[in-house]
Amino acid sequence: MNLEVDGIILYETPFKENSKIIQVLTLKYGLIGIICKGVLSPKSKLRAKVNKFSLVRFNIIYKENKLSTLINADIIDNYTYLKSDIVLISYLTYLCELTYQVFKESNNNKLYDILITSLNKISNKLDPLVITNMVEIKYLDSLGIKLELNKCIKCGSNINILTLDSNLGGFICQNCYNSEYIVDKKTLGTIRKYYYIDIKKIVNINISLKVKKEINIFLTNYYEKYTGLYVKSKVFLNKLISDN
Repeated sequence: MNLEVDGIILYETPFKENSKIIQVLTLKYGLIGIICKGVLSPKSKLRAKVNKFSLVRFNIIYKENKLSTLINADIIDNYTYLKSDIVLISYLTYLCELTYQVFKESNNNKLYDILITSLNKISNKLDPLVITNMVEIKYLDSLGIKLELNKCIKCGSNINILTLDSNLGGFICQNCYNSEYIVDKKTLGTIRKYYYIDIKKIVNINISLKVKKEINIFLTNYYEKYTGLYVKSKVFLNKLISDN
């Protein structure tokens, strides 16, 4: 059937001489594979409209659980600002690649709103590391490995929380402490806010560099240990973060 649908292009592969197959995340239909015939030809009017990491309104011949066929496309948002320098491109690439992998594991259509909202916030020049870490925390629910950010993960107490441990995946209280790295007190409250806050409602961000880096290191280690995902772009992104 003919279908008009908005979606963001998360992945693409060449197909034959002048065509490619794109993987598009949509709100209603999840991930749709679309064959784009002839779009790599210099003469194609659609060549510039179906680029990776762009939000596009597609007109397609939709085939459920099969490759759909592109008829037409119009760009909604090319995320020009996010493609303006190497650091922002790295955030854009990582968020899209992470979303692709998490969706393949979970088939959770809610990822679409989280991704689009986060890209819009970074496009509005809110702190990309903070927004990215919020997305990472929210995606853990879809992967079935939610963090414990309300009480001690060892004993269940919500009193005298001392630190955060990526090996266990949550808070540790003073009584259960056993030589784990002690994070800044503000890190404990901030990472909890990351999970509960609605990204759409954020209008400004004011978090210290130390707290941001502690949360990012914790999440990087937790993802490596428990998700089974390997997103190469996060390795490169972390190098950029450590250099700045």
